[in-house]
Amino acid sequence: MGPLGRSDLLTQGGRIRSARSAGRRERTINDAGSTTDADAVLAANQAFYDAFEAADLDAMSALWEHSERVACTHPGWATLRGWGGIVASWYAIFQNPQRLQFILTEPFALAEGDVGWVTVNENLLDGQLGSTVAALNVFIRTESGWLMVAHHGSPVMRS
Repeated sequence: MGPLGRSDLLTQGGRIRSARSAGRRERTINDAGSTTDADAVLAANQAFYDAFEAADLDAMSALWEHSERVACTHPGWATLRGWGGIVASWYAIFQNPQRLQFILTEPFALAEGDVGWVTVNENLLDGQLGSTVAALNVFIRTESGWLMVAHHGSPVMRS
């Protein structure tokens, strides 16, 4: 593979590829297997779903930026703004004795500068019922790693 020029790394379905786009920070692909920004964002995204499945409030809390600029839209909920409301929502969700299982499909991650985002389909298994939620998760790079600043989940209507 030759020089990529001005490009970002995209990850789709677990495969890294380049996407040429004017005005974006230059990246290179490391065939030696080192972690790229997109990979790190995908890892933070997976940690989010691991904490969700485990109903682990401490793990969920560690993944979010604790500020007033964060936002979260759970399917069927109004948008919550600020860490206080968001952590209260996770506490309420985790009180449900029924645990959700996620099968994530079509993950797509992009990292540009200190911002990364993932679009993914959350295929939820809840007992014998199943549903799909289209999600957008936004992360920022901090000294301690990638932290979530926004989560938006929208139910996918069955045809």
